[in-house]
Amino acid sequence: MNQFRFSRRPDIGDKVRVSFEFFPPKTDEMEARLWETVTRLEPLKPKFVSVTYGAGGSTRERTARTVKRILTETGIPAAAHLTCVGATRDEVDAVIQDYKSIGINRFVA
Repeated sequence: MNQFRFSRRPDIGDKVRVSFEFFPPKTDEMEARLWETVTRLEPLKPKFVSVTYGAGGSTRERTARTVKRILTETGIPAAAHLTCVGATRDEVDAVIQDYKSIGINRFVA
């Protein structure tokens, strides 16, 4: 059984934490722009970044490639989105296992 950890709700006066969400790039030019953005945001020390996952898994490979690059080339924790609508539990488990096999261990569903 999977266990999830939830962070406590911040109290007034706690440090504000932010995350950023990206769309996986469709072209080489878009990838260059995305990477420029990621490197400009890295000094802000976001809590994490996430990369979307198209309906029906339409961007699955690009999502995986983008998250893997962020994990490999920056110090930013990164998460991959999962779209579970219309997918069986076995299909979702298979996607998670594929992602985990390349080092992706954080997910947004």
